[in-house]
Formats: sequence, structure tokens, C-alpha cells
Amino acid sequence: MLLSRRKFFSLCFLMVMFSVFSSAQNLVQLDRIPKTYLSYKSPQKPHIDGKLDDSAWQLAAWSDAFVDIQGDAMPSPAHNTRMKMLWDDEFFYIGIHLEEPHIWATYTERESVIFHENDIEVFLDPDGDTHNYYEWEINALGTLWDLLLTKPYKDGGRPITGWNINDFNYAVYLEGTINDPTDTDSYWSVEMAIPWRSIIERSSPPRDGEQWRINFSRVQWQLDVKENTYVKVTNPETGKPFPEDNWVWSPIGVVNMHIPDRWGYVQFSDIEVGTGSIPFLQHADEQLKSTLRDFYHAQRNHYSTHSRYASSSGELTLQGASKAVGDRVEFEVSRTRFKLSVPSLDDPMKRWYIIEDGRIWKQ
Repeated sequence: MLLSRRKFFSLCFLMVMFSVFSSAQNLVQLDRIPKTYLSYKSPQKPHIDGKLDDSAWQLAAWSDAFVDIQGDAMPSPAHNTRMKMLWDDEFFYIGIHLEEPHIWATYTERESVIFHENDIEVFLDPDGDTHNYYEWEINALGTLWDLLLTKPYKDGGRPITGWNINDFNYAVYLEGTINDPTDTDSYWSVEMAIPWRSIIERSSPPRDGEQWRINFSRVQWQLDVKENTYVKVTNPETGKPFPEDNWVWSPIGVVNMHIPDRWGYVQFSDIEVGTGSIPFLQHADEQLKSTLRDFYHAQRNHYSTHSRYASSSGELTLQGASKAVGDRVEFEVSRTRFKLSVPSLDDPMKRWYIIEDGRIWKQ
């Protein structure tokens, strides 16, 4: 059977890209390979009490322990943190266990800036375009701050703090006594049920095998005790509290959670939890998107130096896989905007696009 010219060149491009990725492994990303998690289906809704002791939770696997946000080169966290994920036709379930000898929280008003004290944070980008993603922050008192981010801050994004997720169900459990420095606590845990219908542009659960970008961050401050009350430890050189620690599931490489393309992945499976398992599916397009994002960063660097965007890859500083496929990236450039695109590897009849504000999509 004869191939059309378009299909022939698409297949040639597919072969070249796979060759590049297998040899170079996208060198720019090697220091931050995202974590992955398989979320299996729960036969029934867990009782949302924060304890994570339902039978479905007991069958679900724990994630790897959280690490410093900057990666393995930094010291290991002082306290262990892990999470689990389940789902059913109505909800996405998240359970998080945080070892903690000194449970501390004072904020009680919703929409407080909770990360100014110890908390746990969940970040979710269902379609992986890095725009219109979610953040939930919860402290040991159960105080919630839920936000919708239009795009990352570095791309001019704004947090919509007035947004509240409808029918969000969650609970906190304490194995210890909060705000009591006279004893040693064990842990606190959080259980969340996120309704599919309350996520923008969703009214149904994910398809079997669908993958979403997700990450978790535990903010932890150094504490001291004064007059039987927890206070932040002060740096004597500055007179201000020491910076907080950020312990995350999938490391970012820098102290900034708002880089969605560096988060981990959750893959949803129709298999009932505890009855079977499947491997995480590595999509070639995810490597392609990563390479396309290298072009986006190179364009921003070029603009900062030349006050204009490059109109071809030859003008950009690129390395590894990105440099090898430079002549296959199509450029559409104006004075203040750019749109770059390459054919999809998973579906060569479609293309991936990225623009100057970082949004990436396929059509």
C-alpha cells in the first residue's frame, strides 16, 4: 500500500524523534524525571474522616516518600510524608500521611495564606496545558485555601482566590495534640474527595489510561517554644524566621511549585484496587512536549537579549534533543508573540503547539 506524502514524512519524523530521544534522553530534563502513580478504582466511596483506614485505602499503594523540592542533592526531609490516590465515578480521592512530632496550626479562616505556617498542598492540572490549574492548601486545623491559577506566575498568571470548588469533601485526622509543646505527637493525615463535576470542563471521570499532571508540597517551618507556644525559629543574622522547607512528591529542581510541566503524573485505571496492576504508560508525546518547552525557554531568553523573538531555530541556543530536531519546528512569530509547533508522535496527523505564555496543546 502506498503512503501519502504527508504520512511518509510524518513516519520519517517519528523515527528520527525516537532515535533522538533514545540517544539523548532529553538532556535538559534528566535532573528532574517526573514521578508517576497508578490510581486504581475504589469499589465504594471511602468514609471521609481523615483516617485512611478504609479497606480500599489499605489496598492502595503508598507513593515514594517526599523529598526536597530542589531534588536529591538537598538534605532529606526531617519527617516522612507519603500519599495515595483512588477514584470512582464521582470523585478523585487523595490521602496524605504526614509524620509530625509537633503538630502546629493557627489559621482558622478560609482563604488565609496558609503556607505561612505548616501545611500540605495539592496541585492539579488535568489537561496538562499548564493553564487553569488548581491548588488546595490545608493545615492541621482543617483550614482550606483553594485557588484556581489562570497560568503560572512567571507567565503573568493570577490566582483566583475567590474561586471555591463545589462539593469538595475533606477531613483532617490528628494522632497527637495540636499546638501543645508539652508532648510529642505522631502524625496528621488528610483525606480529600474531589468531585469530577466541579473541575472546569469536566463532568465525568477520566478514561481508563488517562494521565493528569499532579504534585504535592508539604511546607514545614523550623519551630521553637516560647512561653509554652510554638514560634518560628529566627535567624539571628537577619532577625527574620528561617525560610520554610518545601518537601514534595515529584521534585521541581527550583523552589517554585508553579511550574506544572515539572509535576508528576497520575494515570487512572479501571482495575479495582487490589485486584490487579498495570505498568505506567510512557507516552512519546510527553518527551516531545518537554522538548517543545525548551524552545519556549530559548525564545524567552532570546527576547530578553534582542527585544524580539527568533524566527528560526538557528537563532536560538539549544542543546541535546532540542537542537537535533530544531529544523522540524515550525515558527510563527510577530513582534510580541510566537507560536511554535511540531507533529505529534502519538498521532502524527496532529500537531503540538506552544505560545509565548507557555500554554501547550494538541490539535
